Amino acid sequence: MSQHIPHLRIGCAAGFSGDRTDAAAPVVQALIASGQPAVLIFETLAERTLALAQLARRTQPDAGYEPLLVDLLQPVLADCLAHGVRIVSNFGAANPADASRRIHQLAAALGLRAPRIAVVQGDDLSGPHHRALLERALGPAMPTEPIVSANAYIGAQAIADALRAGADIVVCGRVADPSLVLGPAMAHYGWAADDWNRLARATMAGHLLECGAQVTGGYFADPGYKDVPGLATLGYPIAEIDPDGHCTITKPAGTGGCINERTVKEQLLYELHDPAAYLTPDVVADITTAQVLPVGPDAVRLEGVRGHPQPPTLKVNVCFESGWFAEGEISYAGPRAEARARLAGQVLRERLQGLGPVRVDLIGVTSVLGDDASTWLDAPAAGLDEARDVRLRVALQHRDHASAQRLVREVTALYTCGPAGGGGVRTAMRPRLGTVSCLVPRSAVVTGYQMWNEGGMQ
Repeated sequence: MSQHIPHLRIGCAAGFSGDRTDAAAPVVQALIASGQPAVLIFETLAERTLALAQLARRTQPDAGYEPLLVDLLQPVLADCLAHGVRIVSNFGAANPADASRRIHQLAAALGLRAPRIAVVQGDDLSGPHHRALLERALGPAMPTEPIVSANAYIGAQAIADALRAGADIVVCGRVADPSLVLGPAMAHYGWAADDWNRLARATMAGHLLECGAQVTGGYFADPGYKDVPGLATLGYPIAEIDPDGHCTITKPAGTGGCINERTVKEQLLYELHDPAAYLTPDVVADITTAQVLPVGPDAVRLEGVRGHPQPPTLKVNVCFESGWFAEGEISYAGPRAEARARLAGQVLRERLQGLGPVRVDLIGVTSVLGDDASTWLDAPAAGLDEARDVRLRVALQHRDHASAQRLVREVTALYTCGPAGGGGVRTAMRPRLGTVSCLVPRSAVVTGYQMWNEGGMQ
């Protein structure tokens, strides 16, 4: 492979749906200033984001893509099109076609040329013709309730093909997060789909970028222990990927945050179930011989990753309707606040007995480390006068709307039914989604892309 191919720089400007919308501009300016071939990615899907997008599409057929799509793209779309910075993202969610239409509308409103947009297809397995496939894969775990979404984690090949075909923007639904980076690298360097070591290295570059500012110090920060400067102005990460797939992680100059061996190692190990066999749709990555090397201020190189052949199956997340989720909160303050909040939780458990487990949390006392059955309430009381500002939260899941709504009414009734001094009640009800996962044969999932122009699919 020629060593004269210019290195590819890939910047990430979002790590989840709802991430900051002002992150992209500094990344794009840094990509342009480098003078190298460049791609901007937005990673906006978590495990249940797609199911929520499907619910949104039920009430509004042209919705179902990333709600912040315009906010993310508007500040940078003109510069990206003018300077050849290509955009790859999974912000299509449950409706990549209408996301593409909305991008065309945005470009027109900004007076820009119509971008060439590729829509990646094949991840959605929620249709009736996929029912038998899911039943075989899930067996007894197949939901009896209506399925909201079923999506396979597909890989980078369709992204690479679309970029090779000249797409300015590639809109995906559920692709594996690192594939957003691997696809552009495959297209740029012409790697084969079985070049396992290079694929694995670029996959781990994608893994470092996929959570946005986590690798530049955001999720790393712990004051007095792991101090991070400029947390309010965090720079989002950029990976420079060489022809062999090794990468150097940097961030835009003048932005907050930091990149060092520790931030990179923390992100490298994030959600990694087996360092010797990180399973992705494209390759099995092995980081047991990897090296994390500082190469300059806010610049760290990752090398030594090895790759093994891709798994024969693809992971599928199936989300289904599972009733209703009700929650309520009320505050207690002053002397014996913790004791009063605890008593209120006990009252609610007694009043709602028979509906199922009622989760009771004392925020700031026992919530993160609590349990869904709230067994801590049955333990002997201790230190009940320690907390003087307590927020009681209770939650209940039930298949029946009216039964779940009883929690809302009972929390509201605490205003006068006691204990003393409660206030600031807030309650909410929303549909609850259940999730099961399975593996399906790779051969059962057909992926590809279609180009989208102003008139629709080509």
